[in-house]
Amino acid sequence: MKEPEFDDLKTVLQKGLPRVSAEPLKRDLWPEMLRKLDSQQLRVPWWDWALLAGATLLLCFFPGIIPALLYQL
Repeated sequence: MKEPEFDDLKTVLQKGLPRVSAEPLKRDLWPEMLRKLDSQQLRVPWWDWALLAGATLLLCFFPGIIPALLYQL
């Protein structure tokens, strides 16, 4: 790139991206994030269990499809 192209790119980027303020944050967000992560519980919907049971039954009744499934991986 030539020097005028750099200048054009610089002006376009300055117009498109807002300037970040240098003010410090009013509070620390990390403790709140940790509380939120700790409060969440792992919940698995019932249809996931149904799909798992169906896939298990399918593999038990038709074991010949196992090589075909492994080939697709």
